[in-house]
Amino acid sequence: MTWRERQTDLLNRLHARSSGLSRTSSDFVATPEPRTIGRVARGRQIVAGNFLFAGHLVEAPGLDIWDIPAPDVTFTAELHGFGWLDDLAALGDFAAFERARGWTFEWIERFGRGSGPGWTPDLTGRRVLRWISNSVALLNGQDEAQTAAFFASLCRQITFLARRWAAAAPGLPRFEALVGLLCAAVSINGMERRIAPAARALGRECHLRIGAEGGIPSRNPEELLEVFTLLTWASETLRERGHEISPDHRKALARIAPTLRALRHADGALARFHGGGRGQAGRLDAALAVAGVRKMPDASLAMGFARMSHGRTSILIDAAPPPATEASGRAHASTLGFEVTSGRRPMIVNCGSGASFGEKWRRAGRATPSHSTLGIEGFSSARLGVVGMIGGRKNELLVDAPRDVRVQRRSDEDFDTLIAGHDGYAKTHGLTHVRTLKLSVDGRTIKGDDTLAALSDAGEAQFNHVFDHSRLQGVPFSIRFHLHPDVEAELNMGGKAVSLALRSGEIWVFRTSGRAAISLEPSVYLEKGRLAPRGTRQIVLKDRAVDFATRIDWTLAKPQDTPSGIRDIAMDEVVSDD
Repeated sequence: MTWRERQTDLLNRLHARSSGLSRTSSDFVATPEPRTIGRVARGRQIVAGNFLFAGHLVEAPGLDIWDIPAPDVTFTAELHGFGWLDDLAALGDFAAFERARGWTFEWIERFGRGSGPGWTPDLTGRRVLRWISNSVALLNGQDEAQTAAFFASLCRQITFLARRWAAAAPGLPRFEALVGLLCAAVSINGMERRIAPAARALGRECHLRIGAEGGIPSRNPEELLEVFTLLTWASETLRERGHEISPDHRKALARIAPTLRALRHADGALARFHGGGRGQAGRLDAALAVAGVRKMPDASLAMGFARMSHGRTSILIDAAPPPATEASGRAHASTLGFEVTSGRRPMIVNCGSGASFGEKWRRAGRATPSHSTLGIEGFSSARLGVVGMIGGRKNELLVDAPRDVRVQRRSDEDFDTLIAGHDGYAKTHGLTHVRTLKLSVDGRTIKGDDTLAALSDAGEAQFNHVFDHSRLQGVPFSIRFHLHPDVEAELNMGGKAVSLALRSGEIWVFRTSGRAAISLEPSVYLEKGRLAPRGTRQIVLKDRAVDFATRIDWTLAKPQDTPSGIRDIAMDEVVSDD
């Protein structure tokens, strides 16, 4: 732990303990409406004593949740954030409510006076939101003393948030702290004096952290959804209690909504880039409905991502430099990586974030080979550089990342075309990666080509240097197309094509006409809520760059006998998270 972290932790503890001296309340302004959405399957797991948090499963039937031996600090943080309360509420049976009430009041008894690891601004904001959203169930049948303890603890946490929200890291953690403070202040009698300062602070954060195009510095689509959801909860709570929403808050909602619409695939799920997952089912639609912003995305980049969509097919491409400086702590070397979804079925994907499966998987998931793009053997388009320690873990930011990323779009009566390039390999090899993607207007055909080219005198000199050191063998590279685990892939036509069968019954065929060797290799699909990575496969094209320009073209298309419209009634696999 760094000196600054120790100082922050000490101040959090001091304010957590002293916040109990402030005034308390004993009731709500009005009965709070539930805001959060839980998962029934995960609620059943918790009731059965199977606690799956932060990628760790602890089987402890009959054990109090606060007595569970936590594998690491991220597991502990999820416990004290009370997200599991939503899952128990979603299950909604007697056993679930019994545990929800018992564990909440046990937390008040053990930690409610300012002790324990849960007293950070972001966890406190997250916890307060869950308590208020589920307060009807938590207080049902409780006696006067327990009800008083509940409100006393809430008021202590509100005071703590009012003093310490600014200590939360910029971005999602700070929004969690401020929205928790604002919603609680609006909902509880006697907290009116906290409303105006919290609303002003939230408006300032919206102005500072939400870009003009509706994005956030991390370029993480799922994180943007979490921020948007929090802002819609705050706006809905304010409206219900007759309070004004600040102009900056309202403008942020208007900017984010079309960006999120652009970042989701045909199946409604978000693109999985820069540490983000597909997003919890139903959360985006619920947030958009509350926000009431009907503006649709335009043809420009959305938070640095380009979208192409026709028929049943959607493509999302990372077409901008990766996040810079502190915002790159979870970012991936995914420039020009893309994902393809057909109807309700993901087809081409990125491996995703391995953060919940340990350090090795976290680092592997950030590397270029874990994305559906071109990579030079032994190199990523951006490298991980260690910059100090945060929370006892290396803070690895992206360094030597692409900074010159160019995009052109054009359309004709047959295809929409995107041409993009990045300089991530210019410094090491003198080469620029240029990717062209074409999507037919009926959504049945994707044409692509990937080129490695030396585009300047300096680039040619660097390539010649690397080429000489390779003993004239050239620069080996691979183009990877990671497949979703539900896709069945088979090499055919003597190894010159790959047929892809989706669970909807659709068939797609991948071909390349160049000299590149085509193969099917093992891959992984990394998603939260699972105990281990899911095995899947990837199509890999391999070649060597032996000249100033090396080009490989490929196609992914439906055969003529595959209908354009398919009734997709196959059941999806239910997972507990993501």
